[in-house]
Formats: sequence, structure tokens, C-alpha cells
Amino acid sequence: MNQKDKALISADILENKSYTEPSVFQPRNLLRESRRQNGIPFGKVPSICILDPDGNLLDYLQNKNRALLNKFWACYHSNLYTSEIAGSTVGIIPRAVGASYAVLIAEQLFVSGCQLLISITSAGIITNLPPDKKFVLITEAIRDEGTSYHYITKNERSLLSPKLLLKLKNNNVLWDEAKSWTTDAPYRETKSAIKKMKSKKVTCVEMESSALYAFAKAKNKNVICFAHLTNTMAQQKGDFEKGNDFGSLDALKLIEGVLEIFST
Repeated sequence: MNQKDKALISADILENKSYTEPSVFQPRNLLRESRRQNGIPFGKVPSICILDPDGNLLDYLQNKNRALLNKFWACYHSNLYTSEIAGSTVGIIPRAVGASYAVLIAEQLFVSGCQLLISITSAGIITNLPPDKKFVLITEAIRDEGTSYHYITKNERSLLSPKLLLKLKNNNVLWDEAKSWTTDAPYRETKSAIKKMKSKKVTCVEMESSALYAFAKAKNKNVICFAHLTNTMAQQKGDFEKGNDFGSLDALKLIEGVLEIFST
């Protein structure tokens, strides 16, 4: 293959991207049709919402009778629950796993009244942190998934917004700051790929944050991604242990800490 032929080769996902052109398919219109078909009343969701990909936090709150199904959420593909945490009413959507699904949910949340979205996902450990550290605030994510390329150009980095980082910075009691690797193929985390990520100073691997940050940048929305460091990608027995109540109490402390910051 000569150099001219090589130059013609391009990944399909990078073609036909007009980043300033609005989409024909709008989340607000989808929700309109769902409300019509399913008899869902019009109303807003809480201004602060949480993505709970593992679903353990919601399970805990339901077991404690602290979560109620939200009657205004019109998404075809998920349920939203409300709960009181640290004196604030928050929305929680469980099991929103993967970049494309997480961003689909995020698009719909922000046209439904959400103003701040917090994702708390389980993550595989690439570089070990001190043993007392359970959570990291993802400040940058490697874009090894497809969704982000529909929101920002291939040369842009997927970052937590500087405004949010300034508010959250240096809270090293509840979390450390870290770079993550977002993949949409968790069973293709090869030794060579992990070695490369270590060379890039990556702390963990997960499946949502780079796409959520790309969406946030493109749409000027407030999104914060945390990773709960829970596993070494099942390389040994006894992996994926999150602690008491599947890590729910620790997740609640994290959320309470974030809510305290944003209430001041």
C-alpha cells in the first residue's frame, strides 16, 4: 500500500462530523413522545442527579426505604428515583453502564431539569494509590470509546471543566485526582494496552467518563465523574469487593461531600 492509499484510509467514526450543526433527533422531542404514549405528566427532575452504574447505591437506599420512583421521568430506557441525601433531593439512575448509554441518559436529564450530573462508577485499577484511597475524581479521561467523537473533535482532550475542578480541588480526604482510561470494550483490556496506559500516568479504567466530559464540554453542562477503585479486572479470586453494603455507605459520604461543596 502506497502513501496515497494510506492517506485515504480513515475510521468511519471520524467521518461526517459537523460539530456546530444541531442534531435532527432531539432528546426533548423523544421525551415528549414518551410522555404522550405512556401518560407521564410533565414535570422536572431534581437539579442534582447521580448515575449509579452498578446499582448498589440505589439498592441500598431502596432497602432503607429512602428512594421513590420519580413520576416525571419519561425516558424509555431507564427509571429515575429520588432520595434525600444531606438535606437535598437528588435523582438517581441505576445501571447506566457504558459511554453511549450514559450520554443518552445525560442528554435527557439536562432537558428535564437536571443542572449537575454526578457519575460514580466502579473502575479497574491501573496504577495503585495509597490503600486508604477508595475514590478518585477523574480530571481527564483517555478517549478509547466512540461516543465522545460525536461531540468534540478527535484532537480535543476530555476533561473535567476548569470551573468544576476549581470547586472540587484538593479535597484529598474523600478523593484523589486522577486520569482515567475510558473504554467501550472491557474485555479487550490487554497487557500491552495496560502498559501503555501506565506510561500515560493513568490510574484506572472505566466505561463512561470521557464521553460524559465530551458531552459536557459540547453542551456546556455540569458533569462530574468519580471512579470507585474496586477491582483489578478479575485477575485474582476475591476481586470486586467494595466493602460494607457493596460500598454504598462510602458512596453516600462522597455524595454528601460534593453536595456540601455545592451548597456553599
